[in-house]
Amino acid sequence: MGKKTYARHNFHSHTFCIWKEVPFTAISELKVNYTSQSGSQYIFTATGLFRISNHWGRVANCHWRLIPLAEFKNQHTTIAYADWTDFYSNDDTAKLFFIKVDWLTREVNFYHKQTAEPNEKVIFRNAKEVAKTIRIIKEVLSQEDWAKYLKYDDLERLRKNVVTELVGTSKTFLEVKKVYLL
Repeated sequence: MGKKTYARHNFHSHTFCIWKEVPFTAISELKVNYTSQSGSQYIFTATGLFRISNHWGRVANCHWRLIPLAEFKNQHTTIAYADWTDFYSNDDTAKLFFIKVDWLTREVNFYHKQTAEPNEKVIFRNAKEVAKTIRIIKEVLSQEDWAKYLKYDDLERLRKNVVTELVGTSKTFLEVKKVYLL
């Protein structure tokens, strides 16, 4: 099955997209083509679109993530761009997403399965499973209470092992922790 083609009439219906923030100068010469009920504005081009909005993430029936130029604060108006080819089908019950962790920044994010590298070993999950797993991973990376009854010599190594298991398998957090019980 080939990738669905998205354009101005269907990009807003059940899609996943990673938008890249751009400076205001990117649209200073352009005219807004459409304003949504929530106040977001759109500028359509042949290759993609600009979105001027103060809300990102879960947008109606879409998952639209923003890669900010600097630290992003929801409720601040941001201008972002996405190519039409950056849109992917989104269905909350289908296993369409996988998780990646940036170990240097400790950032955890999800991506659409159609963006996975051919030889990349990833576990696909539905939107709800991804949200739950990301919440647990963030807790493991930032807190210590979860490790209270576990045996380990090096907390950072334990974190890496647990997170790697959570990302690379479909095991539950409890199943992963069981290996390290005292």
